[in-house]
Amino acid sequence: MSIPEVSLLAPAKDERDSLPKLFAEITEAMSAQHREWELLVVDDGSTDDSWRIITEHSERDPRIRGIRLRRNFGKAAALAAGVAELRGELVVTLDADLQDDPAEIPRLLAELDDGADLVSGHKAQRKDPLGKRLPSKVFNWVTGLITGLRLSDHNCGLKAARTEVYRRVPLYGELHRYIPALAHQLGYRVVERTVNHRPRQHGVSKYGLERYARGALDLLTVMALTRYGRRPAHLFGGLGMLAGTLGTLVLCYLTGVWLFTEESIGTRPLLTLGILLEIFGVQMISLGLLAELVLHRTGREHDVTVLVTEQTRNSAHHAS
Repeated sequence: MSIPEVSLLAPAKDERDSLPKLFAEITEAMSAQHREWELLVVDDGSTDDSWRIITEHSERDPRIRGIRLRRNFGKAAALAAGVAELRGELVVTLDADLQDDPAEIPRLLAELDDGADLVSGHKAQRKDPLGKRLPSKVFNWVTGLITGLRLSDHNCGLKAARTEVYRRVPLYGELHRYIPALAHQLGYRVVERTVNHRPRQHGVSKYGLERYARGALDLLTVMALTRYGRRPAHLFGGLGMLAGTLGTLVLCYLTGVWLFTEESIGTRPLLTLGILLEIFGVQMISLGLLAELVLHRTGREHDVTVLVTEQTRNSAHHAS
């Protein structure tokens, strides 16, 4: 089988009723593309017959491949396992529950042909309950505010990108929700396109309310990576200077009390607080400086790699 140009990646968990139609719709959508393609389905610990269906279709069509995880690790881990096995220069991700419409794939690939590095779908008319739509709006607004990438739908499962983008962004925890923001931070061109969204036909949603708590924690990670990934001293040093300033003010106040009054300050909890703030401030500033030293030793090679990749792509574009 020849090396495909496009790799389609679909994480799946307990989607036995959706998979046959998904395979048929993807085949139909890609039939007019005149591109070699493959479909990689990652079975994320399904407890139904999903793996059997993947295996049967893989035997009939060599373009369909499957990966089976030993247990349910989550969507980010499933995507990471799939990305490690991709062979195409371009990758399209979509959910296996049929809510993402494979008919939109050609339009996303056309955006990549026009120069985009990552195309994120926007479910303008989302066919989900209100209990999912409202938190999603808040999530998208907060994510745009923190990361600086203003998208209407950061977490749409239907995306297309150059494979190198997915190989460079971190994929663990709940970070799959922030792939566009992480790609934007790395300097890739991210665009958004409205896509058709369909109501769920089979099964139930795999996400509960706890995903919002996990997503909030991972948003802190994204903030550190996008805003301070190349200047950690500003993050840790800023916290250290704030704590040190507060500690200094507390100790100055207590010094005034000790000098100009008869009150004892040795047993005051405020004295302990002031000392702890000063110690914390010194630790944070030291941690920031150590992080800068580590970044200095590893960052130069990373930056050169990015420049060479971009130069190579530009040369190939001009040659064509």
